[in-house]
Amino acid sequence: MRIMIRVVVGATLMILAIAAEAGKPIAYPAKGQSAEQQNKDDGDCYVWAKQNTGIDPANVSSAPQESGPAVGDGERARGAVRGAVGGAAIGAIAGDTGKGAGIGAVVGIMRGGQRSRQNQQARNEQAQAQQYETVNTYYRAWGACMTGRGYTLM
Repeated sequence: MRIMIRVVVGATLMILAIAAEAGKPIAYPAKGQSAEQQNKDDGDCYVWAKQNTGIDPANVSSAPQESGPAVGDGERARGAVRGAVGGAAIGAIAGDTGKGAGIGAVVGIMRGGQRSRQNQQARNEQAQAQQYETVNTYYRAWGACMTGRGYTLM
């Protein structure tokens, strides 16, 4: 189930990233507007969209990416505890509780590290999606303004 969710989220984010690469829509002067008029309308719609959405696409920074080792979320420690408990139980059956707990703790740390990296990746993907939505909100407003002034958007 978790793998399926990650695949769906990953595919969705890839589609959003491709769409985000497209950037600002292209405005075609459908009513024969001059280049000068188009530049004026573009500027006016920029100001209008910025005022109405509170978003300035020139100031939207790229989504911050967490990098480096995934630490600080406690997954490694929780994994160590879970592994030690499970290892101790198995070790008790095999006759060496301490050794079983030690092995279980190491395995738990590894598993916790994996979870920690997965959580970090999910946070990065969520930040990228949120940035895309922010810029997309501005471009929808800008596009509505330009359409109202007689342009066709592509």
